[in-house]
Amino acid sequence: MKKIIAFMIIFALILSLRPADVLSQATPAAPKPPKSAAEAKPACAVSPAKAPQLPCTEAQMEPKSSVYLTGTVETPKFIAPPLYPEVQVPGALTLPDCYLMALIQSEILAINTDLIKEADAHFMIALSTILPHVSFISNDFQQTVPPNSYLTTPGTPKLNKISTRSLNFTETLFSGFKAIAGMRGAKYEKNQRIDEKIRAEQLLLVDVSNAFYLLLEEGTDLKVLKRIRKVLNDRIQELISRERLGRSRPSEIVYVKTQLYSVEASIELVTNQEVIARQLLEFLVGQPVGEIADTYQFPDKLKPEEYYVTQSLARPDVQATKFAWQLAKENITVVESGFLPQVDLLGNYYSQRTGLDKEINWDVTLSVNVPIFEGTEVLGESNAAHLQADENMQEYHRARRQAPYDIKNSYVGLTTAMAVRDALRKSYTTAKANSHMQIKDYDRRLVSNLDVLTAIQTLEDSERSYIHALYEAKRRYWELRVAVGQSGTESLNDAF
Repeated sequence: MKKIIAFMIIFALILSLRPADVLSQATPAAPKPPKSAAEAKPACAVSPAKAPQLPCTEAQMEPKSSVYLTGTVETPKFIAPPLYPEVQVPGALTLPDCYLMALIQSEILAINTDLIKEADAHFMIALSTILPHVSFISNDFQQTVPPNSYLTTPGTPKLNKISTRSLNFTETLFSGFKAIAGMRGAKYEKNQRIDEKIRAEQLLLVDVSNAFYLLLEEGTDLKVLKRIRKVLNDRIQELISRERLGRSRPSEIVYVKTQLYSVEASIELVTNQEVIARQLLEFLVGQPVGEIADTYQFPDKLKPEEYYVTQSLARPDVQATKFAWQLAKENITVVESGFLPQVDLLGNYYSQRTGLDKEINWDVTLSVNVPIFEGTEVLGESNAAHLQADENMQEYHRARRQAPYDIKNSYVGLTTAMAVRDALRKSYTTAKANSHMQIKDYDRRLVSNLDVLTAIQTLEDSERSYIHALYEAKRRYWELRVAVGQSGTESLNDAF
């Protein structure tokens, strides 16, 4: 009887020492009440005394129970939300802000504006050919008449004076359609210059967006490297404390320092690249650039490729080459007018006249100039004008073929960049989960320090690759908008 009582006491003690293990294997665990928001703690949080703290603000995690050799522990399960949300900084420059300043600063656009005004001047020159020309003419003529002239008394010299004051009218009645062709050509030239300016604005948008996102990319990359540097520094301090306890080797500390020095070198390189990107953006906008923020909502999906290709003929540079071709054809008419006669009407009204013609108040002259032979000057100019028109026609046809190719090339580049971005985002979230789990396993002596460092290096590489893919996709997006020919003067937030 005493043996039975002693056995029951020992069995009760065993149950009191391991109740959780025995009950967890015998019956399912009862559900726990949900924690409050104040008590909730991300699953990625690790005690500073055990492992370096890795940020978990860019991915939400839910605890999931997994059984290890040492017992029941919780490992993170990642949910991939949008990564790298742009923080709105008061006073930060956005892409539309930078583009507006670049439009004001650009010397190329200022030159295009002058070329448009120059086309207006050419129209005025052509119009002046068919308008009458009015001028006031004043002539004073003096001469000494010899003594024996019939105009003087014999033996007496005389000073002869003739004065004329008149209004002169000149009107070109026919010049071989030169004036009409010149005015039409000036109109085509102005349209050409306007489209060239619009295209220059669009190409400027590509330059600004490339510099803008390059600066954002380098800044984000620099933040990642600095965070990794902090992680490695914390790892070194942890290994030093473990070495004092005999739980780590000096070679492990040296290996981590090797990675740390490599990260510091990368920080210096990226810092230099950020300075260069900032200087490029400052050159485009014409003033110092401080904080920048990307507020544009990047679309998740694109329309079919054919939707964009069908807009190629309306692209400003294609239209500009078409107007240049039409201008060259009008120039042929202007040059070949030299083969045709020219008819002018000249009239004079005299307000003052002396001499024998003082009683004549007006006169009219009809002048007809028929070219018979003037060498080969006009023939050579005509041949050159025809060849120039043919060159412009070839440029127009080439632009019509080039525009769809540019759109297709940009479309493929953007779709590829978006696919790479999505794949690298999954790679980054997976590498982040792996890094947290490796650190937890290291605390439980399930993996070596080399496994932890490899996980940290993989996290760094995957995150930096994702950053590059993210901003590369954004740069490709604006290249596609410009390749389609969307006007740079439109709102950058318009649907595309």
